[in-house]
Amino acid sequence: MSEHSELDGNRVTTITERALPAERTVRSSMDLAPETVRQILGATDENLTAIERELRADIHVRGGTISLSGTAADVALAERVFSELASLAGRGQPIAPDAVRRTIGMLTNEVGESPAEVLSLDILSRRGKTIRPKTLNQKRYVDAIDENTIVFGVGPAGTGKTYLAMAKAVQALQAKQVSRIILTRPAVEAGERLGFLPGTLHEKIDPYLRPLHDALHDMMDPEAIPKLMQAGVIEVAPLAYMRGRTLNDAFIILDEAQNTTAEQMKMFLTRLGFGSKIVVTGDVTQVDLPGGGPFGSARGIRNPHRDRRYSFRHSRQQRRRTSSAGLSHRRRLRASRIGSVRRVGGRKPGAAPRCTCSFTATVG
Repeated sequence: MSEHSELDGNRVTTITERALPAERTVRSSMDLAPETVRQILGATDENLTAIERELRADIHVRGGTISLSGTAADVALAERVFSELASLAGRGQPIAPDAVRRTIGMLTNEVGESPAEVLSLDILSRRGKTIRPKTLNQKRYVDAIDENTIVFGVGPAGTGKTYLAMAKAVQALQAKQVSRIILTRPAVEAGERLGFLPGTLHEKIDPYLRPLHDALHDMMDPEAIPKLMQAGVIEVAPLAYMRGRTLNDAFIILDEAQNTTAEQMKMFLTRLGFGSKIVVTGDVTQVDLPGGGPFGSARGIRNPHRDRRYSFRHSRQQRRRTSSAGLSHRRRLRASRIGSVRRVGGRKPGAAPRCTCSFTATVG
């Protein structure tokens, strides 16, 4: 058995070679600021317990020194975990066991992005609560909203599709990037029909729009919401009320898009005006349309890995330099007789700016 040490900055790595190379043990130590170590370990070492449960390396902490031992792969993963957690602490982010588990999960899956950057992206803060992506897919979803004009967010319930879109809408309104927020969803739920429900039209529609109101109350002052709605800065309306409108300088969210027909989806997407952004969210496993479909978002979000980003142009479109064929996404893309579809990035010199569309699957 032989043993030698390697000095690399503030890290000392000791390699112990035994008879079999497969049993080689690596020892490594990391020196961090004591305050940073305390933040990483958490109250009553709850974070350390979560780390030890997820990692195979042996971990010993004394003061600002973290000692690791195990196989080369296990020690390397542990070093990356502590480095990312130290980076999170340096960014002023609170470190909880949930953040520890998400960090380890991202590093284990080798996502190629820094967990510290993913978990420290703040979208909105209110009442001491910060809204931020919690997973890599949510981070990519938020980035897609920033980078594209039309975004489709697809995933099961509880994955943050609508909530993150609402947060981005409020953020854009507060930053004066848009002048109003428009929230809409089809008035279809569990097979019920509005004509058979009791009450006035407003009373019939309001329960379907209540989830959007609830999200707004989490992100804005409840007293300010009625004033903004009365002034038309925030509008919550059923999808049927969108026909015939041109929505300029607005952040528009279509929720529960799996309950739209192909005609409704085309009608909605062609409402897009200058300076506006559209986010379409839905769960293709929860279709409440009579007979189970066909639903309008299916053509656009089917096989999203094949259609991550498209640009659309059509000479007859006056509202934007985008085609009605393109805006109806996959419904016309396969036929390709009405509008032209080309990959983003190949625009000719002097060509008009084009709308970009991102298909984001499985947000959570």
